[in-house]
Amino acid sequence: MTDDAAPPQTPSVDLESVEQLTRANQQITAALAQVIVGQKQVVEQLLVSILAGGHCLLIGVPGLAKTLVVRSLAEVLGLSFNRIQFTPDLMPADITGTDVIQEDRSTGTRELRFLQGPVFANVVLADEINRTPPKTQAALLEAMQEHQVTVGGQRHQLPEPFFVLATQNPIEQEGTYPLPEAQQDRFMFEIRVDYPTEDEEFDIVRQTTSRSPANLTAVLSPDELRRLQETVRQIPVADHVIRYALALARLTRVSADDAPEFIRQYVTWGAGPRASQYLILGAKAFAALHGRPAAGVDDVRAVAHPVLRHRVITNYNAEADRVTTDTIVDWLIEHTPTHGAASSALEKLPQMFRQSS
Repeated sequence: MTDDAAPPQTPSVDLESVEQLTRANQQITAALAQVIVGQKQVVEQLLVSILAGGHCLLIGVPGLAKTLVVRSLAEVLGLSFNRIQFTPDLMPADITGTDVIQEDRSTGTRELRFLQGPVFANVVLADEINRTPPKTQAALLEAMQEHQVTVGGQRHQLPEPFFVLATQNPIEQEGTYPLPEAQQDRFMFEIRVDYPTEDEEFDIVRQTTSRSPANLTAVLSPDELRRLQETVRQIPVADHVIRYALALARLTRVSADDAPEFIRQYVTWGAGPRASQYLILGAKAFAALHGRPAAGVDDVRAVAHPVLRHRVITNYNAEADRVTTDTIVDWLIEHTPTHGAASSALEKLPQMFRQSS
C-alpha cells in the first residue's frame, strides 16, 4: 500500500434514469400547460426543489395562480394535497392534529386516539403563512426538518415524499407576522411569482372565462418520484463546482475576511451552511431536468437567486439605495471566480466597489 490516500470515488449515475427524469419533466410541463399560462420559471423551480427534496416559499401578489400551480403540480405528480389557510387565530393543533378521547360503546372503555391534522399529506400548501403568529408558524418546523410531528410525546411520521409550499403576499403587511430567519432557512427556494406578460394575461382571461378547467391526470406515482429523487442525489459534482457553491454562500457573510465591499455595506447577515447544500442539490436537479448527467457551475448559477435571496439579510443602507437581495446575488455571481481563475467580471460592478472588491 502507498502512503497516499485513495481519492474519493465519484458516484456514478444511471444515464437511463436521467433520460427518464428529462422525459418526466417534459410530460409534467405539458400537463401543467393545460391549466397554467406562462410561469415557466416558477414551475421549473418548483420541480427542481421537489426533485431535490426541498420546500419552497412563493412570494407574489394575489391573483397570480400560486395556489393553482401548487395544487395542479400535486395532481400531475400523483401526490396527496392539503391546503391550510393561515389566519391569526390558527393554533398549532389545527396543523399537526391532536389527541382526543374516544369511547368504545360496546365495552364502555375510553382511549386516546390521534386525529391527524392537514399536515399529513405529500404536498402541504401553507397559504399566507405570515398571517399567523410565530407559535403557529413554528408548528411546521419539525415537520419540515424531520418529516414528523410530535403530539403528546408520541412521534407520528408524515407521508413520503413530503413538501411544504408556502405563499406570502409581499404588498399587504398589516396584521402579518414576518417569518423568523430560522424558519426561512428551512425553505430551499424563495420563488418570486411575477405578473404575466400582456399576451399571457390575454390567454388567461380567454381560457378562464370560456371553458371549464382541464382535468389533470397523474404523470408519476409517489414511488416513481422518490426514485427520481434518488437519481438526483447520484448526479456527480466536481470538487471545483462545490468550491464555487461554497464561495457564493461564504462571501455573503460580513465577517468573512474576503467579503466584498458591497456585502459589508449592504448586508447584515449572510447565508448559512444550508445555502451551500441547497446550491449543490439544486444544481444537480437542474442539470438532470435538462438531461445533463453531471452538474456544473452554470447549474449552480441557475439556482443561486432562489437559494440565496431569502438568506441574505440586508440593512438600512440597502433600503436607502434601493439595493435588493437579487441585485446582491447578481454582483456575487459576477464577483466570484470559477475554476480558481481570476474574475474579470469585476468590471461590471458599480464603480464604487471596484477598488475595494
